[in-house]
Amino acid sequence: MKKCLLALATILLISLSLPCHAKNNNTQYPIVLVHGLLGFDSLLGVDYFHNIPSTLSLDGHQVFVAAVSAVHSSEFRGQQLLAQVNHILALTGAEKVNLIGHSQGAQTVRYVASISPNLVASVTSIGGANYGSTLADLIREEIKPNSPSEHSFKLAFAALGSMISLLSGHSDLPQDPLAALYSLTSQGASVFNQKYPEGLPPTACEQGQMLASNGVYYFSWSGTAALTNILDPTDLSMLLGSILIVGQDDGLISRCSSHLGHVIKDDYKMNHLDEINQFIGLHHLREVDPVELYRQHVKRLQELGL
Repeated sequence: MKKCLLALATILLISLSLPCHAKNNNTQYPIVLVHGLLGFDSLLGVDYFHNIPSTLSLDGHQVFVAAVSAVHSSEFRGQQLLAQVNHILALTGAEKVNLIGHSQGAQTVRYVASISPNLVASVTSIGGANYGSTLADLIREEIKPNSPSEHSFKLAFAALGSMISLLSGHSDLPQDPLAALYSLTSQGASVFNQKYPEGLPPTACEQGQMLASNGVYYFSWSGTAALTNILDPTDLSMLLGSILIVGQDDGLISRCSSHLGHVIKDDYKMNHLDEINQFIGLHHLREVDPVELYRQHVKRLQELGL
């Protein structure tokens, strides 16, 4: 009888301790996800980071998805993000945030960490255009300044950006296609990197430092595959982009350009959209689930006390 009571008491103590353990199993600072070019937080019920915010929230983390201009310069988007970071800090009472940016979102989060490092615990670049994009260079070469083609490009992408912002509930966000294009060219990225160099490796293809001089932790990961799932119609656009890029890439960003801080891995069997778990979660069947990648990384941040 005593043994049974002891066993029941042990089970009760374990069950009571589980909620406390789950409550503490989160990052010290809120997580803020930041979209790239032509991105959004949620559009007509579709999340840019498909199933990622909800999964991390269910794991017990505080997760926010930023809403910045779909088409604008990285610095302008960075100012928008900074305002949202301050709002998140006021809302949560936290001292810092963990910023995670995809594609142009990598430059956006780097800007905030560079000018306000006291507000940022970590920066993570996912398929980030840290050294620009070959595709942006090709577009800039094709559309000459003040030409009819440039005018058409500006009108088309301004309209597309405005439509994305409208459908995502942020119609007040301004759009500037030429500023966005310049940010993503090699020249624009070089100018950006001179102003905000934290986390960059010595050269594009090398490993950087995890902890930068500004006290912020920097990480990155990316993929090197275009066609990853025969059921995914968006893979064809990734294949087209990959054909135009020399060397390994994810369909939009080269492997070397994606490097920032501690490079976790730069050759996942993923394309640029797989990295955010799009399209509807279809990905390479022999590669880690993208959602699990985010969960692993958040655990990494947690173990570092971030």
